[in-house]
Amino acid sequence: MNRTRNTRHEPSPRKRGSLRHKVALVLPLSALLALAPSTASAYPNPGYVTGATVVHDPTMIRTSSGQYLLYATGGGISNRTSTNRIAFSAGADAFSSRPSWWSRYSSVPETWAPDISYHGGKYLMYYSVSSFGSQNSAIGLAGSTTGQPGSWTDYGIVYTSSSSTDYNAIDPNLFVDDDGTWWLSFGSWWSGIKMIQINPSTGKQLSTNTTRHSIASRPTGTKAVEAPSIVKRNGYYYLFASYDTCCAGTNSTYKVKVGRATAVTEPYRDKNGVALMNNGGTPVLESHDSVIGPGGQSIMKDTDGDLIVYHYYDANANGTPKLGINLLDWSSGWPVAR
Repeated sequence: MNRTRNTRHEPSPRKRGSLRHKVALVLPLSALLALAPSTASAYPNPGYVTGATVVHDPTMIRTSSGQYLLYATGGGISNRTSTNRIAFSAGADAFSSRPSWWSRYSSVPETWAPDISYHGGKYLMYYSVSSFGSQNSAIGLAGSTTGQPGSWTDYGIVYTSSSSTDYNAIDPNLFVDDDGTWWLSFGSWWSGIKMIQINPSTGKQLSTNTTRHSIASRPTGTKAVEAPSIVKRNGYYYLFASYDTCCAGTNSTYKVKVGRATAVTEPYRDKNGVALMNNGGTPVLESHDSVIGPGGQSIMKDTDGDLIVYHYYDANANGTPKLGINLLDWSSGWPVAR
C-alpha cells in the first residue's frame, strides 16, 4: 500500500539581515545528540526534541525572525513551531477552511506530505490530496506572505494521477536550480518517482516543457519508493527517497536512501554506481534500536548545516510516530547522518 512526503529554500542572509544575533538561540545538533541515549548502531539516534513531536512527513523552514515552522501530514496539514529547534508547540492547521476541490480526491479529505519553501518574498507549500492506497491523487499549491497557519491562499491543482496512470501524484518536492529553473519531483510505488519542470511565475507545470522524467524506480519486487527530496551540494544533485513500508508502527520497514547525478534530470546512482531507476540507493537512515522505520524525510539548510527532518516509530512508545532531526555530514561526498 502506498504512502506519502525538499530542499527548503529560505531567504538568504543578505536578504533578511544578519543572523548572528539569532544563532545563539539554537544549540548545535551535536550538543543535542549528546542529550539523546547513546547507541552502538551504525545510525545515530534522533536529536533531542520535546513537546508536540508526534508527526508524519515533516517539512520545516526557519523564518527571518528565527522561528521554525514545521508542517506535516494530518487534517488540513498540521503545524508545529519552535524557537530553538528543541521544544515544539502544536498550532492550527495550515488552512482555516479546506479547498472544495479536495473532495474530488479524498472523501475525508486527507492531505499528505507538504513541502514548504520560500521564493520571491513568499512562502510556497506544495502538498498532496489522496485516500490511503489510492492512485486518484492530486498535488496542490498554496502561498503565504508569513507562512503561518490560517494565512495560506490555495492556488489549486498542480498535477493529478488516476487509476489509469503508472504513477501517483503525491509527495511533492520543489527544487530550484542554480540557473533559476524550477523542478517538482513527486510520486511513489507503481513506476516510481517522477519530475516535471515548473513555471516560476505560476508554480505550476511549464507549458513549454511537459516532459515527465522518471528518476527512481523499483522495477522488480516491491514497488515501494517514494517521498523524494532533491538538493545540490558540491556540484552534484542528490536525490533522497524513502523505501519500503511506512505507517505500520513497529512493523514499519521504511528507510531513507540517496543517489546523486551531475544534472538534475540525468540518472541518479548510488555509491556503488547502481541507478536509482534500477532499485539502487545508498542508505542514509534505517531502523535501529528503538527507532523504527525512519522516512518521509525533507532536507533543510540551517545555520549549523544541513538537516534531515523525518518521522520514525518509537518502539519505546508503542510505535508512536515521532519527529526526528539529524545533521548531515557531506565530507565524504555522500550525506551521512550525525
